[in-house]
Amino acid sequence: MRILGIESSCDDTSVALLDCSDKGCFILSEKTASQIDVHKKYGGVVPEIAGRMHAEKIVPLIEAVLENQPKPDAVAVTSGPGLITGLLVGVEAARTLSYITDLPLVSTNHIEGHIYSTQIKNYDTVILNRVKDPSRSDKRDSSSAPQNDKTDLQFPALCLVVSGGHTELIIMKDHGKYKLLGATIDDAAGECFDKGAKLIGLPYPGGPQISKLALTGNTEAIKFPRPMLNSKDYNFSFSGLKTSALYWLRDNKESLNINDFCASFEQAIIDVLVAKTMTAAAEYKPKTIILCGGVSANKKLRETLQSEITANFPNTRFQLPELKYSMDNGAMIAVAGYHHAKQKDFTSWKKIKADPNWKLAK
Repeated sequence: MRILGIESSCDDTSVALLDCSDKGCFILSEKTASQIDVHKKYGGVVPEIAGRMHAEKIVPLIEAVLENQPKPDAVAVTSGPGLITGLLVGVEAARTLSYITDLPLVSTNHIEGHIYSTQIKNYDTVILNRVKDPSRSDKRDSSSAPQNDKTDLQFPALCLVVSGGHTELIIMKDHGKYKLLGATIDDAAGECFDKGAKLIGLPYPGGPQISKLALTGNTEAIKFPRPMLNSKDYNFSFSGLKTSALYWLRDNKESLNINDFCASFEQAIIDVLVAKTMTAAAEYKPKTIILCGGVSANKKLRETLQSEITANFPNTRFQLPELKYSMDNGAMIAVAGYHHAKQKDFTSWKKIKADPNWKLAK
């Protein structure tokens, strides 16, 4: 089944065509237009500007992705959550495409897309496996692709979704079956990274800047708080950490070592994320632990969580997306859409709506 995925929930316009089967979802074609350089001068995403840029890019991207490719069997589009200005562009583009081509339409949740980002596969692996046997065709056909056991999604799966707009712990009991364990009650972890970076004059997006400087800093130089670390639930809070950083900078501006600041700030966020995930893993005993979302690109978070899982839950699989699929992308929406399409879970082009507050799990 070929699925066209469309993503426009924030500041990336992304379209991808994937070939999906029980062997996995493999990329046939993909294109993404980033808006980082535009929003950088404002210190964050400006919704009105984002919407206009999505409108400029969406049709050319769809045309480029579909050029010289077979017709999709379905279209999956991010309908929420996200910025309404961006969601409307993607939804209207998918609605029009569905109407014109009579393709079935899958209304897809952005968070669910991030969870499935770990399942995106590339045909390069298949082709490399065939080098020793020239008689074998390298035709891009997922039905003949080898099964990659390491990326098999075994249930229950514990999902730590961490991005600029979301920080959630979700237990996934099966495809399409989710339960929310906890979420941030204020700032998301990615938002905290960006605001912390802004306090010390680093450009947007701030998370990667902090992580880079933190590499040569002392994680114990500043005793930042770990909000809700010992709470009896799985909720998060990062606004207090941001405020603590603001006050520390006010009182210690002359002695600021930017590398130590970044290392200490990053470590405080990671300690909370990892501790909550490990506690949830002990309670729910998942067969798979997934780290996904934009903050999953953070190298130290990846390494720390993997180390803790290996030490405490050696039989649990740890899955995370390739770095480029940590960010918003059309491929992850296509994979999520595929699992709905298999169940004929379609939405009429007449009824699909953008919902900026759509919650995946309750």
